[in-house]
Amino acid sequence: MCFTNLPAALVSEILARLDPKGLGIVSCVSTVLQALATDHQGWKKFYCERWGLPNVPIGPLVPSGTPDGKSWKALFVDREFQSRSFMGRFSVDVLRGHSEDVRSVFLLASANLIFTGGHDSVVRMWDMEEGLLIDESRPFGCTIRAIAADSRLLITGGSKAFIQCWRAVEGASRLFHISGNGTNQNSEFRLWGHEGPVTCLALDPMRIYSGSWDMTVRVWDRAEMNCVQKFMHADWVMALAPHGNTVASTAGREAYVWDVGSGELTTIISNAHAGNAYSVARTHLPDVLFTGGEDGAIRLFDVSDMSDNENIKPAATWVPHTGPVHSLAFEYPWLVSASSDGRIALIDLRKILTPPYSSKRRLRVKTIDPSAIEPPQRMLHGFGCYLFSVDIGADRIVCGGEDGAVRVWNFSEALEIEKRAQASKSLRQENRMRRRKAQVEMNANGRRADQCSVAMKRNQLKGDKSITWQIKRPINEKVKS
Repeated sequence: MCFTNLPAALVSEILARLDPKGLGIVSCVSTVLQALATDHQGWKKFYCERWGLPNVPIGPLVPSGTPDGKSWKALFVDREFQSRSFMGRFSVDVLRGHSEDVRSVFLLASANLIFTGGHDSVVRMWDMEEGLLIDESRPFGCTIRAIAADSRLLITGGSKAFIQCWRAVEGASRLFHISGNGTNQNSEFRLWGHEGPVTCLALDPMRIYSGSWDMTVRVWDRAEMNCVQKFMHADWVMALAPHGNTVASTAGREAYVWDVGSGELTTIISNAHAGNAYSVARTHLPDVLFTGGEDGAIRLFDVSDMSDNENIKPAATWVPHTGPVHSLAFEYPWLVSASSDGRIALIDLRKILTPPYSSKRRLRVKTIDPSAIEPPQRMLHGFGCYLFSVDIGADRIVCGGEDGAVRVWNFSEALEIEKRAQASKSLRQENRMRRRKAQVEMNANGRRADQCSVAMKRNQLKGDKSITWQIKRPINEKVKS
């Protein structure tokens, strides 16, 4: 019985068991399987697991819900190919506008916007493509330590314990009017509740997350704009990262994972670092947690099926920095870190974060192959200053530090440059082979010509000797006479 003659539901279930590589191979077998594999909803699952839903579309939507009429397979292949650009060439833009150190940067790639804030108490909004300042807020009289945004809301937090919020302005030329000039006053508001400086912020479609030096993480309902959960810690909260119905946080030397629905602590990692744990990052896999600490190390923890009674050990450790790791950011498959040593590390996690696609198997510490743990693939350095914050998008890396400058690494042309370089290399190789072939032919023809010329020269030489002898002989006779 032919595979394609099976019931459609069974074929779909079989294809759903494949990983992206396997699904791509199946699509090359025949035209029928190509149609089935290309349109399979597994591509949507693969895409959303790694990068979430696509950015807010500019063009029309097709029935499958993808922008610009592309299939989910095309979106996945394009994004997977684009993720390799961070190993290519780049250009660097330096955005100047802050008068003091920049403590927080946030990249909203879907809107081509960069948000920055720091010790000068002003929030600034930049155009990602042009590198131009679009708008800036009034001074808030406090250090801006945290920024988060999506297409509907922008939030910032600082040393005065409130969360400053801006709603997106519909129909406006730019997404947010943070200066407040000529806009509806209801688009700007504040959330109060923390009793200390706000150090970290995050958003998901339903909630706002905030951490503070008052040793709490608060969860806010976005519809009602009120606090619905509060998680107490034993030290200042330095960083947080939500994923699904959980939120991870760091305070002192410990890292925590909380269940947002029940309000319970599900995991605690004691002594995650030799010193304070300053940063945390989550991936598309719910059980994987990254922390960065005062010891300059980045650690990977598997928090699946753990409890606060277990001594959780790191599954992998990298030490790319000589100073504290102040910030971590993740964009599949890249983990990027910024440190006080003035360097940025890029770690490719493709081998580690590719779980087996099975309904019964999930990533575990024991399944991580030590050979898959590689050193950072790239280091960006040369700043000569403390770096406090970093963020990463599809083809950009943004960071801010104590010199007040915001640096943007643009990798958008890296793949095109690589294509041109490969084409030029192939052309040079082809020309080299042609020259070698021509040289071989010339040498082959040259040997026959050389043999004739050598014989001719020998004959000429003998002829010259006989002529010389004939000339010298009469002269000798005259001398004798």
